Formats: sequence, structure tokens, C-alpha cells
Amino acid sequence: MDVGTLVNSLFWLFLIFAFLSPYLQRQALEAARTRQILNLERRRKSRVITLIHRQEAISLLGVPLVRYIDVDDSEEVLRAIRLTDPQVPIDLILHTPGGLVLAAEQIALALLRHPAKVTVFVPHYAMSGGTLIALAADEIVMDENAVLGPIDPQIGDAPAASLLALLQTKPIDKIEDATLIKADIAAKAMKQVAEVAEKLLAKHMDPDKARTTARLLSQGTWTHDYPITVEEARGLGLPVSTDMPREVYALMELYPQTQMRRPSVQYIPTPYGRDRT
Repeated sequence: MDVGTLVNSLFWLFLIFAFLSPYLQRQALEAARTRQILNLERRRKSRVITLIHRQEAISLLGVPLVRYIDVDDSEEVLRAIRLTDPQVPIDLILHTPGGLVLAAEQIALALLRHPAKVTVFVPHYAMSGGTLIALAADEIVMDENAVLGPIDPQIGDAPAASLLALLQTKPIDKIEDATLIKADIAAKAMKQVAEVAEKLLAKHMDPDKARTTARLLSQGTWTHDYPITVEEARGLGLPVSTDMPREVYALMELYPQTQMRRPSVQYIPTPYGRDRT
């Protein structure tokens, strides 16, 4: 074989490898995730479902690509629940900034109807619609530094509660029709979310407490990104523990952030003890 033929063969081999490498990496990652899910299922004798949204650090035409709870997610979670025997516990691993109220409510209500124990694991955060889903659980297992968030609805880019507050501080004839329409939608949205939250919370607490907590979470008490810590969640009466299985952390490591950026956090990824030399 002459040099030209060898170079040409190596070139094509390189192209084939470059084309197949991402596919093989994805397959290996999926296989590793499946193994961790099976490990957790065997340990807990449960059905494990993941709802994990990594925020992509790339953009399309300058618009960041982000992921939220949507109807595709609710369709898949509902399918997983249907495939689970009523007597088999469900473990849902949540890592999400929230998303569509419709999708989050569908998931939450389906979990509420599941007869066996439902546990939601929050290793880092489950905000907004993620918190609404967590309210359906018999137990919410949070990392000691993880957070939940308020479930007050957002109308476009405005908090529903703020739109209603505007009606109290400005004469109606000074408010644009479009804003009045949004305020009307906001009032309905807040009422609907509060009713769903109250129904979910009634699983854990008496009706008066459920109603009070639902309003506290849904009526704009805090900013929408307010972090509800483990201690605050317990203070609200939520069934929170911090007994996070190691398999959940191991599984989260298999959902890495996109590699198309320089890492902003670096460290030696091994446990350090006090006696390290």
C-alpha cells in the first residue's frame, strides 16, 4: 500500500470515528443511567422515574436553549405511572426550574392517585412546577442544601400576584386593556393553582392547614425564585427528610451540563477527610 492510499484510508477512518463517537458516548451514558436506575429500584423495590432538566449553555441565533416541564414530560411520566402496578412504590427524581402549569398539574395529580407510596427526591432544586409535583409525594427527600420554590403562576413575564396588585394601586381607567385582560387571567390562574395545591396538601395535613399553606405558596408571598429550604419546607408542614440515597447523587452525575463551554467550577472530584495528607 502506497503512502497516498494509507493517508486516504486513515482520513476516512478518522471521519467514521468522529461521526460515530458522539453516538457511542450517548449510548454508553444511557447504559450507565439505566444501571443506576436499576440499582436504586432494586434497593428500594420501586419504580424510579427521572424528571431532570439541565439548562443548556449554548444558544441558537443568540437565544439561550433552556428546558422546562412540558406536555411531552407529562405524557412520559403518566405513561410510566400507568406501567407501574398500583402496589409498587414510585420514586421520582426531580431537578427542574419548573414549567407549564398544565403539565405539572397532570403529573402531580397522577402521583396523588397512585395507591402505593410516592417519594420525590430533590438533590438540588425543584422550583415552581417542580414544587407543585413534590407536594403530591408522601415523602419529599431533599439534600440538606436543596431548595423548593413558590408555585405562584406567571402570566407571560409578569407574576400573577403583581398584576392583581396593580389593580389596587392604579385607577382602572389608567390601565391598558391588555393589562386588564392579563390581570383577569392572573386571578383565575392563582385560584386554580391554589385549589390544586390544597388538594395535594390535604394528603399530609388538616383542611385548614392545607388551605393556608396552599395560599402561602401560590399567592405571591415571595418572589418566584425564592428558595424554600429544608427547614422552611418542614415549617410549612411538608413531609421532608434528608435521607438521600447515594444512588441519586450517582445518577445526577450522569446528567452532565453541556460540554460546549468552559467550566466555571472545578475541584478534585474525590472525598476529602480531615486527615488528608
